[in-house]
Amino acid sequence: MGIDKLLTPHIVGKTTLPNRVWMAPLTRSRAAQPGDLPAELNAIYYSQRANAGLIVTEATQISQQGQGYAWTPGIYTDEQEAGWAQVVNRVHAAGGHISLQLWHVGRISHHLLQADGQAPVAPSAIQAQGAKSFVVLPDGTPSNEPTDLPRALELAELPGIVAAYVAGARRAVRAGFDFVEIHSANGYLLNQFLDARANQRTDQYGGSIENRARFVLEVVDAIVAAIGADKVGIRLSPNGVFGDMSPIEGEAMAIYLAQQLQQRQLAYLHIAEPDWAGGEALTDTFRQQLRAAFKGTLVFCGSYTAERAEALIQAGTADAIAFGRPYIANPDLVRRFALGAELNQLDPATLYGGAEQGYTDYPALAG
Repeated sequence: MGIDKLLTPHIVGKTTLPNRVWMAPLTRSRAAQPGDLPAELNAIYYSQRANAGLIVTEATQISQQGQGYAWTPGIYTDEQEAGWAQVVNRVHAAGGHISLQLWHVGRISHHLLQADGQAPVAPSAIQAQGAKSFVVLPDGTPSNEPTDLPRALELAELPGIVAAYVAGARRAVRAGFDFVEIHSANGYLLNQFLDARANQRTDQYGGSIENRARFVLEVVDAIVAAIGADKVGIRLSPNGVFGDMSPIEGEAMAIYLAQQLQQRQLAYLHIAEPDWAGGEALTDTFRQQLRAAFKGTLVFCGSYTAERAEALIQAGTADAIAFGRPYIANPDLVRRFALGAELNQLDPATLYGGAEQGYTDYPALAG
């Protein structure tokens, strides 16, 4: 099988993307300090990969409270917005398109990252078992530390978090991003609200699938009202267990949300399949159920090859496929797919933190 369909243009919202090979969000922990700022190094990295149909940025915290790892970028200060504008300008100059992933980690955090050493927040005061947060200790040593016990969010606090998402989306549009992606996957705050184990609330945000989905949909609706549905995507991780998530009702929740997102005419739905993060693999039947529920752009991500991606697109189940680690090591991934060229191998030791090595120095094909 060739990969002709994978390399064809596709319209997302009101934007025509040149191909269906997306770059997945990839935390790299290389924001400039102080201030967790996107900078020149990040602009080089993303512009090298502008051949993607759409780049989805690394997860970007909407507030200090939303941060769970040191050296990740934010989108809540003027300096961060200006840094992202520099990145976007370079990507657009290289002919690319880019979406900013909006992030609040919830309970996957540590008091060293929180204002005044406060506890992280979550739907319920339940600690994530086995989860780690990357912090800089008081003596300056970087360290992976167990996440802290969170405190449960009060009802009165929820509108403020929604407002922070909206503020981040508005800043993203001002910075020139083509889309924003709401991070509701991989065990972070919005995923915690969806989860039957992490969310033990007894108010209107807990209990039934509809109640647990309520906060996510409030965030979606507020961002859509602010910037338009044609610029908004969302990422879900059905069956994912990263961050001490439960598989209970995960697929039923995803189908319910897909139906709700279809009503809102969201630009795209991005599904993170269980692979590196663990969890039971998705079935073709479930993928087809998602396709039936959501008619917008449907994207899957999870250890795909070009050939498997082509097959899913040819079948009409997916509109695009996102690639993560292959894009780290292969800035010219689309060209390599088109030529059937060998892929560079990833250096796991340089994934997180550092500078150019393992970030902007992977070679592209000659010629």
